[in-house]
Amino acid sequence: MESLQTPDRLVRLAVDLVNTKTLEPEQLVTPDDVRRFLLDHGEPEPIAIDEAELDEIREVRERLRPVFHEEPAVAAKALNDLLTEYAVRPYLSDHEGSPWHLHVARPEAGWPEWLAAQTALGLAGFAAGHGFAALAGCAAPDCERVFANQAERRPRRYCGPTCASRTRVASYRARQAGAEKS
Repeated sequence: MESLQTPDRLVRLAVDLVNTKTLEPEQLVTPDDVRRFLLDHGEPEPIAIDEAELDEIREVRERLRPVFHEEPAVAAKALNDLLTEYAVRPYLSDHEGSPWHLHVARPEAGWPEWLAAQTALGLAGFAAGHGFAALAGCAAPDCERVFANQAERRPRRYCGPTCASRTRVASYRARQAGAEKS
């Protein structure tokens, strides 16, 4: 909750949070799952999450999801709503010997509030710099993962090479099967 937050890290945090619930099994089942998620994203101990916070974090995740799927005005409203509800006037902090960094959540905020404020800020900054088209859901019909495409000159439709390949192979096989029937 108190670590240095760079814009790229906040975007990755938001993308990874949304991707904890896709067609794959739910990844945030217990408070300890959230703890591991936060540790994996560079947050320092102590991290204590209770069942109520687990539910709130999953709610934040679902409020972020439309940002990757909706029209820009709807996505912007979702981010603005999160910022209005959870963010405070930005302030600099160097607590506990850490380098100076920016906070946008209340000093006493819990993990759900912190995640909402930080990820909304990261996605808002990313969308302002790259456009909402750079925040998208995978085009593979059997995937619900989302991604942030920083390569402005290379449009992206898939969350990664695996989905792109799988979709191309399926399309090729479908064309081949259609050609054989003709």
